[in-house]
Amino acid sequence: MLNKLSLRWLLSAGLIAALFYIGISVYLFFQQTRFIFFPSPVIQTTPEFFNLRYQEVWLPVTTTAGKTEHIHGWWIPATQSNGRVLLYLHGNGINIGANVAHAHRFHQMGFSVLLIDYRGYGRSEGAFPSEATVYQDAAVAWDYLVNQRRIDPSQIFIYGHSLGGAIAIHLALQQPNAAGLIVESSFTSIRAMIDFQRAYRIFPVDLILRQRFDSISKVPALQIPVLFIHGTADWQVPAQMSEQLYAAAPEPKQLILIPGAGHNNVAEVAGSKYFQVVQNFVRQVSIQQMAER
Repeated sequence: MLNKLSLRWLLSAGLIAALFYIGISVYLFFQQTRFIFFPSPVIQTTPEFFNLRYQEVWLPVTTTAGKTEHIHGWWIPATQSNGRVLLYLHGNGINIGANVAHAHRFHQMGFSVLLIDYRGYGRSEGAFPSEATVYQDAAVAWDYLVNQRRIDPSQIFIYGHSLGGAIAIHLALQQPNAAGLIVESSFTSIRAMIDFQRAYRIFPVDLILRQRFDSISKVPALQIPVLFIHGTADWQVPAQMSEQLYAAAPEPKQLILIPGAGHNNVAEVAGSKYFQVVQNFVRQVSIQQMAER
């Protein structure tokens, strides 16, 4: 039988464990963006590395407090323009400097490319990002293309990689006149990612989670053609999530799985097939647009 000292010790240990659990839960509630976004202020590669002509872009954003902050980006005009434009929304790590090589691939396909950093990334101003602010930043980039560059929405393709795919899906819902949507290596929701990674499943996730990026509930409402691309060897975001997004999306839609490709090297592993897949998608969009005129 437990004596009073042992019982007191057990109660104390239980109380400490409970307080620790509650403390971690509260920390995760308020600081969860730190586990989602991994920005860097250092831009290591610019379009100059690929001998690309480009312009620095600074886009004003009004915060909820009424303050004006600026998004930094690069406008890379097509060498021989076919009128097609790609709005490139990168993932949760580093900044546009880590994405310029992939943006260059789209440029080689004939796109003019607008590549932006969300607030808190690279040279963009603002505090640490959140789901709400990155959605706003993507919308500001879209408005820049349409209202300042005077580009017809039917000429703009929205591209997003990983977390950027969730941002691209959200933007596509707001812009049903866009030409098309390309979602690469993205996930169904942050909630599903937590289940996949398992590290935080001991916490009351549904009560704590505020940054949801719930793409799986959004894709059924898409009104534009969508292309999902994913590597089958992606250990960060399983390819099954793109399959689930594809299944939930309406037609017209495509799903391309690249055997042996991971999270960040789909285009490298796919090689020329990547170019063919994207160019075929753009061609099919063009055919559909002509048929609707």
